[in-house]
Amino acid sequence: MLQVNDLRKTYGSTTALDGVTFDVKPGEIFGLLGPNGAGKTTTIRISLGIIEPDSGAVLYNGKALTPEMKDSLAYLPEERGLYRKSKVIDVLVYFASLRSVPPLEAKKRAAEWLQKFELSNYANHKVDELSKGMQQKVQFISCLLHDPALLILDEPFSGLDPVNQILIKDIMRELKARGKTIIFSTHQMEQAEKLCDRICLINRGKVVLYGELKEIKRQYGSNSVHVEFDGDSSKLHSLKGIGAIDLYENYAEIKMDGKAAPNDILTELLPLVDITKFSVEEASLNSIFIEAVGGKDVD
Repeated sequence: MLQVNDLRKTYGSTTALDGVTFDVKPGEIFGLLGPNGAGKTTTIRISLGIIEPDSGAVLYNGKALTPEMKDSLAYLPEERGLYRKSKVIDVLVYFASLRSVPPLEAKKRAAEWLQKFELSNYANHKVDELSKGMQQKVQFISCLLHDPALLILDEPFSGLDPVNQILIKDIMRELKARGKTIIFSTHQMEQAEKLCDRICLINRGKVVLYGELKEIKRQYGSNSVHVEFDGDSSKLHSLKGIGAIDLYENYAEIKMDGKAAPNDILTELLPLVDITKFSVEEASLNSIFIEAVGGKDVD
């Protein structure tokens, strides 16, 4: 559906994109991942024709983007752009009209989506009377009213509480089940891990990981130990047999060095902390992300 070929973009002495290449298949959820400032938004804006690359090309089904094609696309920018003094329903009908949806049909679709997003009671409220999370959901709805084939979402979970993040994830899965293609950018690896079929991880303008999420996780191995514990987490830095450790207050994800077995790690841990949970699992996308970008610029 979408082919991004060798995109390059500089701003003065800053290289924003350095040969970014990937493709997005029809009907998949594709994650464009990376730390803040990695080049995700620049890639998206070039893909939508908002800015021009210095070199490279973006193709939709083998063709350059045309104005006619844009009616099959939807874009949720990271910066929100609603008319704050207008009523929610009026804003939604207006945005739908820009994509040639008749007013009565737009109002019907808006009412259906407002119900799904638990916002029916706010249809006649002014946008600036809504919380930031509600406004985010309204902006998401505005992307759906013209029934696009491809949605490009830049940081769609920004500003949402955990309950509404789950709601957005459920809607994204529903859209995929209906045959829609979704590209979303994020630096929240947990969200990407739960949703994506394939990913492209960009760091400092370059692609550092690309492909099926399952295959990438297989390449990074399954020798990862997850530990929940009570006690002083600083003691875990002295463990033997570890290649890397992602350490939090009462949780650690340990990547073994290939020489030690999980039981060896458990034996090391027992005198140091009180273990409440110990499991051997595949490496998380978060740990792969940290390893791939070298622990730098991670938000």
